[in-house]
Amino acid sequence: MELKRIMATAAFVATIPAVTLAAPALVGDPHIVWQSVGTLSPALGTEKQLGVAGLFAGIHNGYVIAGGGANFPEGGPLEGGLKKMYPDVYVLKVSDNGVQEMDHQTLPFPVAYGAAATTEEGVLYFGGSPDPEGDKAVTRLTASDTGKLSHEALPPLPFAFQNGFAVAAEDGTGRIYLGLGNQDGKASNRVWAYHPKTGELAELPPFPGAPRTQSVAALLGGRLCVFSGGSDVAYTDGYAYDPKKNAWKSIAPVRVAGQEISLLGAGAVRLNSEEMLVVGGFDKTVWDWASRNLGTLKGEERDIFRKAYFSMVPDDYHWNRQLLVYNVRENAWRSIGEVPFQPPCGEGLVKLGHTLLSINGEVKPGIRSNRIYEGLILAK
Repeated sequence: MELKRIMATAAFVATIPAVTLAAPALVGDPHIVWQSVGTLSPALGTEKQLGVAGLFAGIHNGYVIAGGGANFPEGGPLEGGLKKMYPDVYVLKVSDNGVQEMDHQTLPFPVAYGAAATTEEGVLYFGGSPDPEGDKAVTRLTASDTGKLSHEALPPLPFAFQNGFAVAAEDGTGRIYLGLGNQDGKASNRVWAYHPKTGELAELPPFPGAPRTQSVAALLGGRLCVFSGGSDVAYTDGYAYDPKKNAWKSIAPVRVAGQEISLLGAGAVRLNSEEMLVVGGFDKTVWDWASRNLGTLKGEERDIFRKAYFSMVPDDYHWNRQLLVYNVRENAWRSIGEVPFQPPCGEGLVKLGHTLLSINGEVKPGIRSNRIYEGLILAK
């Protein structure tokens, strides 16, 4: 029976569409040295940190603020375990001595799969909660000089919001660009400018691509650049919004050495005023293949596919290992190497000075990592 099971699994894996590897890093690009630096403390009321996906992360007052997220404490999709979301928020201090947890508190409701933007006034977190009020809430989180966490409610959104993006503008207004994702439960291409002080929400021209969730976005060269994401298919296209022209235009799709790369579910940070770095992302070929089969197969045939799909080992999903950089001036993507750990999706990714933190995320559907990885960015 075991031999039959192994043979059946091997036969199933052989049906996964072929995936082409991206090009190696270019000579002269910055080098990132990674190391594992531990875990977050367990969520309050639990004994072990299992790791979460869909958590938020940002920077305030020199500290990393990260929290929320979801996992399957009673078993993943095949075991019928329910997804659980958490209200826990952590303040982390990054130094030459590693990463130190300075504070650990809880919000009034659990949060996951919202969107966060780093501002001088704090980390703003939008939506992303199983609580109906929390799903529209806007929360500002701040860290004191000693790393003590505080949070306050800002004027809420008029719609529930999950799996979209939030990026702080740099025009002196304090406004936040947010959009795409699920808005009132439906995948959307609507984009907004939110003013934290008043709660005013101004609608921008709609995103030109198809409605989608889990895109990556950053403000580069004064423009809001948005890439990838997905629905029943994974997208690789990119668009830039110019606030001066109040208009979008198409920019370079995510492609390296001729290979399309999905950034659906990836983490992204701005390296400088012209470049963003992306870690992780679901593979487009495997995502489209699985989505098509799970959406069209029926009955026993679907059950067999579902069991085999969720039983695959992490490497079989071919999630993006490349450290990808987009340069807005050159309007081009490049690889600067690979992550030395299992590539994540739904991680918390932040940049503090010359240090990156990749916090948790899932390493295959339903399975989380509880690790925090620190990446030191070395000069070219």
